[in-house]
Amino acid sequence: MYTASTAWVEALNDAGITCLFANLGSDHPGIMEALAEAKALGRPAPKLITCPNEMVALSAAHGYAQVSGEAQAVLVHVECGTQALAGAVHNAAKGRVPVLIFAGASPFTQEGELRGGRNEFIHWLQDSFNQRGIVRGYMKYAAEVRTGRNIKQMMYRALQFARSDPKGPVYLMAAREVLEEEVPRVAVEQANWPPVEPCPLPSSGVEELAEALLAAKRPLVVTSYLGRRRQATTALVRLAERLGVGVIESAPGYTNFPANHAMYQGCYYNEPFQNPVLAETDLILVLDSDVPWIPLVNRPSPAAKIFHIDVDPLKDQMPMWYIAAVRSFRADAATALQQVHEYLDQASIDADLVSDRTTHYTDLHAARETRLRGEEARPSGNTITPAFLTACVRERLTPDAIVLNEGITNYRVIKEHIAGDVFTSGGSSLGWSGGAAIGAKLAAPDRFVVSLTGDGSYMFSVPSSVHWMARRYKTPFLQVIYNNGGWNAPRLSALAVHPDGYASRDEDIGVSFEPPPDYSGIAAASGGAFARIVRDADQLAGALDEAIHAVTREQRCAVLDVFVTTKR
Repeated sequence: MYTASTAWVEALNDAGITCLFANLGSDHPGIMEALAEAKALGRPAPKLITCPNEMVALSAAHGYAQVSGEAQAVLVHVECGTQALAGAVHNAAKGRVPVLIFAGASPFTQEGELRGGRNEFIHWLQDSFNQRGIVRGYMKYAAEVRTGRNIKQMMYRALQFARSDPKGPVYLMAAREVLEEEVPRVAVEQANWPPVEPCPLPSSGVEELAEALLAAKRPLVVTSYLGRRRQATTALVRLAERLGVGVIESAPGYTNFPANHAMYQGCYYNEPFQNPVLAETDLILVLDSDVPWIPLVNRPSPAAKIFHIDVDPLKDQMPMWYIAAVRSFRADAATALQQVHEYLDQASIDADLVSDRTTHYTDLHAARETRLRGEEARPSGNTITPAFLTACVRERLTPDAIVLNEGITNYRVIKEHIAGDVFTSGGSSLGWSGGAAIGAKLAAPDRFVVSLTGDGSYMFSVPSSVHWMARRYKTPFLQVIYNNGGWNAPRLSALAVHPDGYASRDEDIGVSFEPPPDYSGIAAASGGAFARIVRDADQLAGALDEAIHAVTREQRCAVLDVFVTTKR
């Protein structure tokens, strides 16, 4: 029997979806039957990854897509499962991550008119007026499949949206009767729904930008997520070397530029002070950045000339957004930078000016490196600072390690002191890094994956589900918790607005996690993980070595709950 669900499985497979992160429900009998049939008959189908929690499912698909560059799929149960996707929907949307979310819907018949009609009491309770509306504001595309006869076309159209810049999540839903519908087998060519080709710069824009870069005294690139495409990073490195352009990252979601490169000037997040490199530049090229700076505390000189290139220059999902750019372009960064290089091939370049820029930024980079090494020094006493902890982790990582950074108030510290291929969620909903570590390991099984997370974000990640899944699907990773005793970010937010208010003098403003949970014990109980609590610097090296042995040799997760302090 060939049904819409059979066609659905074929469509996923033909579209290159390798993993189906699923939280199954009463609306999925047709899909469960089609997957079982494919398994029994040896037909190709995506690997089914059972996810006890929907947010973990979407976070895992998110991490897989970030590492592989390929869209993945998530299957959830009607409107209940859609709502349980929670903050992971925000992260996928803000992070521009291609994911297909497919949800069932309550049956629409109850007298046996069609196969799959209502036969459980929940089918009445889960009948929603506007199921798509729950997530529509975060989706690039949201639709209902109303007949199995065009389910492949609907799937391919949704994925075309997901894979076209700016990439993002898409949502489809279908009732049980539709998924059970017997349909003729239709041969549909998935290649007829390719992603839209990347946008180039207009020729006038190439000339104007290139000439501005050639003339500036202190040109600077600011970027956040350019590194999602390796070609863009390569082109940016070449530009920095060719013209002596500095590069700085603002709230980076990817490794956009090599941290050890002489033109690299570090990164910033929410720090309440002016970045001196940003302040002195006379030309800024903003490349793929949602928040290139925070004007209240950190802004460029009013005299600086700003160019803006982005796959999403209007920031469609942000009601208020603007920077004082003289020109703003919707273009792919890799394509745009290549156009600039082609222009430079025919241009006259002032070698003395380039040499001056290069020397200037090289000196700043060297001074920064000296400062960072000083921050990493072992603190007095036996305490552990975030910088010291991060440096100890870095010393043990292989060059191809995948690092997931969800340190929140330690975002910048981790980024500045770590090595490897570093990712963040790209959004602001906490709990991404646990599921993302599973997805990253599935996408790159031969690479070492480490999740560096705050204690608050660890709690949000549903660690019981994460570590059960990691054991079942053999995706071991190292997880290090930067335990500062609670939600430090809300405290800092309160102090930024009310530095001398009552909250600044109150020891208990509702953000403490005292007494502390046994974070690593949760992972051990749920997934057999190596678990260790580390309170003293003397314990850290041995605990890290044992944890890495557990991951690499014993093929199980390891969780280190490390108590950190900012006091040296």
